[in-house]
Amino acid sequence: MTNLISSFASGVLLSAALIMAIGAQNLFVLRQGLRREHVGAIVLFCGCADAVLIAAGVAGVGAFLGAMPQLTAALTFGGAAFLTCYGVKALRRMASSDAMVVGAGPDVTLRRALAAAAAFTFLNPHVYLDTVLLMGAAGSSQPAELRPIFVAGACAASFSWFAALGVGARLLEPVFARPAAWRVLDAFVGIVMLTLAASLLARGITMLS
Repeated sequence: MTNLISSFASGVLLSAALIMAIGAQNLFVLRQGLRREHVGAIVLFCGCADAVLIAAGVAGVGAFLGAMPQLTAALTFGGAAFLTCYGVKALRRMASSDAMVVGAGPDVTLRRALAAAAAFTFLNPHVYLDTVLLMGAAGSSQPAELRPIFVAGACAASFSWFAALGVGARLLEPVFARPAAWRVLDAFVGIVMLTLAASLLARGITMLS
């Protein structure tokens, strides 16, 4: 029983430590939570995607990807291009003279919202580094019979975090009732996205050199 609790807790703690870092995916979930657009679907998608990647990493896919630097480089450049486009879009929103309040602006369809969530998830090499490689290595070090428990703990932390981020964003609505707050958020999003894109581009160039 102690081993079961220890393995579950290890999965929870490692997953929480990795997923709570500010990143493109988290910022997207936060923004959709503030707009109350397809929050449940996005939270479910992000949680399920993490669960699949974590399970795959523990099952051995992490070692497979680690042996294919060309694929990693391609994902890196693709992620850099996507983050650059989204970062520029956020900065353009910041510079817009249109009033921005919660719920303002054109609605995003469920298909487009899920497509964006998929891009933030699968075009971000950091996701593979965290969920597949690091979580996979940690989970593989567990005894075979305890690996499903470790994966369950990691997945529980992931689902809990995305749910808290998407639903908890509503608590910030009084702050984001002011257009200036949206401009600050978009400026922050744009800077983070472009910074991540630059780091990915530099990493991709290093891989090919």
